[in-house]
Amino acid sequence: MNAHPEILRLLAFLAGLIIFAALNAAYLVWLERKVCGHIQRRIGPKEVGPFGLLQPLADGIKLMTKQVLVPPQVDPVLFRLAPALVLIPAIMSFVVIPFSANLVAREINIGLLLVFAFASVNVLGLLLGGWGSANKYAVISAARCVSQNVAYEIPMLITVITMVMITGTMNLNEIVLQQPDISQWYVFRFTASPLMPVAFLVFFICSLAETNRAPFDLGEAESELIAGFHTEYSGMGFGLFFMGEYANIVIGASLATVLFLGGWQSPVSFIPGGWWWFLAKVYFLIFTIMWIRWTYPRTTLWGLLNLSWKVLIPISLLNLLVTGGMLKLMPLIFGAG
Repeated sequence: MNAHPEILRLLAFLAGLIIFAALNAAYLVWLERKVCGHIQRRIGPKEVGPFGLLQPLADGIKLMTKQVLVPPQVDPVLFRLAPALVLIPAIMSFVVIPFSANLVAREINIGLLLVFAFASVNVLGLLLGGWGSANKYAVISAARCVSQNVAYEIPMLITVITMVMITGTMNLNEIVLQQPDISQWYVFRFTASPLMPVAFLVFFICSLAETNRAPFDLGEAESELIAGFHTEYSGMGFGLFFMGEYANIVIGASLATVLFLGGWQSPVSFIPGGWWWFLAKVYFLIFTIMWIRWTYPRTTLWGLLNLSWKVLIPISLLNLLVTGGMLKLMPLIFGAG
């Protein structure tokens, strides 16, 4: 037992992360239905348990007891593999997310790179799910998802490169430690670049598009494509896609929190930092994502792609150039280094 404490610790964290991903998906669906209901002047779930809090458990039991149907025309290997390719990389990305100074499964110096490496597998799962379904609507959805992810990964990665230039590290813990109070949060640190709030906005918009959230949910446009890439899925095959989607939403909000909002650091001096601040910031961003979904109509495909190629990529490149110039000029102006 003493020879393998790190392995046991990682296994315990992975078990906890799987449970967290399942409960997170279940209750974010409940929260989304409640947010949707109140925005549209409805009540939302209320019958199963107080305030409908047991509704996600009832839905989960229903999904687990349903038969997983494999239509005869599908590619059986790709059809079964796709949901796992969406969920497993999302869970693995949580391994390097620092919920607090000591609450992280594994601190890795290239943790930021690792998250994006795993995130790139997500679009492969969507592509295989649509292609393997042998359904014309699912194939169109898969093609949309690929074009969307390629377009929005570029400004997101340019913004992340800018943050790596400023912080000098890809270790997520170290990035948080560089933001000890609210005045030092990178979203407000104009000494790094006057465009930092814009960089945060670009990253946030790209997170919406990367996770196929409205108004960028062209891959799941129900009025056009039935249900998109998961049209042919039932039971827990369908459930795994949704667990992966909501896990990726949490990862996107977590990265925005770590890179721009100080991670677990407290915004006020009289309350210490900790995992509760991290989760408060993450779920505030998730609430904002839901608010946007039920406020703005779905965009068009060409509008979606034009926003990235014609607006977000030029802005992110400008921010990269401004940041590089300031990193070079500031030491010369102030005589440092």
